[in-house]
Amino acid sequence: MTYIEPADRPERLLVEHRTLSGIRVVTLRGEIDHDVQDVLRQALLAEDTTVPPRIVADLSGVTFMDSSGINVFVAAYQQTSDTGGWVRIAGAQESVLRVLQLVGVDTLIPCHPTTEQALTT
Repeated sequence: MTYIEPADRPERLLVEHRTLSGIRVVTLRGEIDHDVQDVLRQALLAEDTTVPPRIVADLSGVTFMDSSGINVFVAAYQQTSDTGGWVRIAGAQESVLRVLQLVGVDTLIPCHPTTEQALTT
């Protein structure tokens, strides 16, 4: 059986932001692909008054990520590193973590089992 989602479906990537001890925590839920890469880019690289930027991306609610998401995370890593900041990934589900490991993103961006660990490491 093949399931084809309608083109007019509601937002596929939900984003929540909060700041804890000067660290921007971005909680993502849904799928990360070409259609939502601009939403992801804006969520990670939104203008922030904190310099250098420190970002934890909570991917515990992300069920799928393709190369579009990988590209956005690498760009976020490069931009934050250039200004002395960092990006960390937290809570990636096994399938998403596997993609990050296969392409080597986990060697650039530390991946932690939980948001709490990403915040304190």
